[in-house]
Amino acid sequence: MHKNWIAYAKAVIAVVVWGGSFIATKVALVEITPVAVVWLRFTIGVIILGAAVFARGQFALPSRRELAYFALLGFIGITFHQWLQSTGLKTSEAATTAWIVATTPVFMALLGWLFLKEKLGWGGVVGIGSAAFGVLLVVSKGNLISLAAGRFGASGDFLILLSAPNWAVFSALSKPGLKNHPATRMMFYVMGFGWLFTTVLFFGSNGLAQIPLLTVKGWLGVVFLGVFCSGLAYIFWYDALQAIPSARLGVFLYIEPLVAVVVAAIVLGEPLLAAALLGGAIILFGVWLVNRVHSPGKV
Repeated sequence: MHKNWIAYAKAVIAVVVWGGSFIATKVALVEITPVAVVWLRFTIGVIILGAAVFARGQFALPSRRELAYFALLGFIGITFHQWLQSTGLKTSEAATTAWIVATTPVFMALLGWLFLKEKLGWGGVVGIGSAAFGVLLVVSKGNLISLAAGRFGASGDFLILLSAPNWAVFSALSKPGLKNHPATRMMFYVMGFGWLFTTVLFFGSNGLAQIPLLTVKGWLGVVFLGVFCSGLAYIFWYDALQAIPSARLGVFLYIEPLVAVVVAAIVLGEPLLAAALLGGAIILFGVWLVNRVHSPGKV
């Protein structure tokens, strides 16, 4: 019982931290470019995950085939995914981003239905439709007529929307590796390759010139992203996953966008619009319906 309470506490801390990641990213983006934010964030994250791997005695050299596999995951889940989100956050609101990202389980269900012949059912179909309608409400801030005119919210909203199916692909591709490696060790290699690819972009765009531009506020955002979001939160989440069934643990992810909305209002002054809150509620309802059919524990 005591261990379960610790696991639940770690899960809550992880999702609360991830909820704050969108706000921290926007804070840092005021001062430096998206590539610089991602590179600094994962420089810190790789160091923390590496230290955890060595401290737990989990270090092992992967085979050549595994190196190629980890490199692919690193590009999809770190380099490309974080580029989508950080670039999107230049114009997308943090709260809007959190609501859109919350649709990721819907895309995971769609991938399972399209490529793995997994059952979806009417509940899943209604859930997908609800989540899609909720996203439209959020990005249009309740003005659905603007969508008919071809205006899809802020320019960054589309990049954020692309990041949701991208993460679903990353999650699906990660499953075989997680059967053969402890999660912390696998994330260390995946994040390491993602960081290497981002390093090419960082130095190719004269990223070093960005670092002196960071003020104390900007550094607080970067350090929060690196230490907590890319380091400790991943460790805590996978520790919790070892003690709690994945289907039950997945419920905690519903907290993430709620945290983002509140923190964005407090830190960034983003408005709490009724239409966005209604759209967010519809998204969570749709995700809940999809998860009833496509539970992570059944994969």
